[in-house]
Amino acid sequence: MNGVHDLGGMQGFGPIEPEANEPVFHADWEGAVLAMNIAAMTQRLYNVDEFRHGVERMGAARYLATSYYEHWLASIETLLVEKGVVSRAELEARTAAFFADPDLPLPRRSDPALVARMREAIRKGAAASSEERPSARFRPGDRVVTRNMHPPGHTRLPRYARGRRGAIERVHGVFTVPDSHAHGRGRQPQPLYSVAFESRELWGAAAAPRERVYLDLWEPYLEPDGGSGDGRQA
Repeated sequence: MNGVHDLGGMQGFGPIEPEANEPVFHADWEGAVLAMNIAAMTQRLYNVDEFRHGVERMGAARYLATSYYEHWLASIETLLVEKGVVSRAELEARTAAFFADPDLPLPRRSDPALVARMREAIRKGAAASSEERPSARFRPGDRVVTRNMHPPGHTRLPRYARGRRGAIERVHGVFTVPDSHAHGRGRQPQPLYSVAFESRELWGAAAAPRERVYLDLWEPYLEPDGGSGDGRQA
């Protein structure tokens, strides 16, 4: 979708300054949010594409003023309310209780079976297995151009790479299309490619020469490149 949530390729946010000896979590609550998300997806309450779209539905001002795991928490809250797991009133009541008394004991629940499933999910990773159909339209070396599309919902085609020319580097296989999976339209698997773009194709003459960017893109994002010129569209 178009919005502040798609920051890739944007300028004006200052340099990236890595934190020396950065910890895995800066506070205990961040680890709790990670665990909640893994638990919810392990129980198939929502999928990863719905989760990403939940982040994208945060208000612009709130999104820019909050941290990475706050984005995660906002999406978890939105989805669990929408799925009927918890109500907004229950969340607000619990929040008010902890504001009134931060020392309230946290609820605890023992579920060894769920913990075992979560550990297995972490060990395996989130990527699904490749499917056999449909067959890939493109092959390594084929020239392609990305669609210049502006969907109102979730997509994994970033704005900076729309309407740009590149070349197929690798065919990964056939995988779930996030654009449909995030909106309850099923998996609709399609071929997934690694596509190579020259940096100047993406960002013009100001980009560093002889550098490439590789993006994993689904077939519906791509068209054969039968045109001429530099491929840049308005």
